Amino acid sequence: MNDISKTLTDMTVFERSSLIETVADALEATADAAGDEGDARFVANSLFVANTIRGLSGDLAPGDIKAAEVLLEQGIMLVQQFSNRGRQRAVLN
Repeated sequence: MNDISKTLTDMTVFERSSLIETVADALEATADAAGDEGDARFVANSLFVANTIRGLSGDLAPGDIKAAEVLLEQGIMLVQQFSNRGRQRAVLN
């Protein structure tokens, strides 16, 4: 894993689509877990971002790259936030 990270601009269409799919899948899994906990707001936010990210499929125009980066960052942050929330509960118990 000594590969240097690529920006969305440097990625091929396949690589970009794979990243988009991975983040959207993670958000949907997080939404399912949040639903099991009864957190409707987190479910809605996760699904909204996942569906918006899925709309980024295909070749992005240069002007859309920054928006895609922001959406992917937000999606990753939501997944991380939910994951951290579970760890905090485990520590408190």
